[in-house]
Amino acid sequence: MKRVTNIPPSNLSFRGASVLRNLLLGCAALLCIYAAAQNASYKQDPTWHAPDQASIRKNPLAENKNAAAGGAKLFHRHCAECHGPTGTGLKKAANFTMPEIQSQSDGALFWKITNGNPDRRMPSFSQLPELQRWQLVLHLRTLKPLQ
Repeated sequence: MKRVTNIPPSNLSFRGASVLRNLLLGCAALLCIYAAAQNASYKQDPTWHAPDQASIRKNPLAENKNAAAGGAKLFHRHCAECHGPTGTGLKKAANFTMPEIQSQSDGALFWKITNGNPDRRMPSFSQLPELQRWQLVLHLRTLKPLQ
């Protein structure tokens, strides 16, 4: 039986090193493509819908525009870590300034804040009092795209 010995890296042929380098670069490129596809599919994935009964709920604080200021404080305390201080989204979190988000009903946003979505790493905020969750919805309505 032939004995196999380990060859120190310094003894790799130039061709072997370039093949290894190309293989690693190819893997890195595939990972980048995969990550970009995941990010694009996340932003375009419309499958996270609130039930119809939740979507038609009206915000009881809708006429109280001062309540949005409290929502801003709650947002910075609970949401800004992932969604950014301006709501434009960090990591893989939703960008609240996008028309796809702003066009959702108050009830749908409230439902999403309340229930979260483990598939998207969005925690549930059902532990917050109901009126505070409605304040968060009011604050989301104040977020505008950066100019």
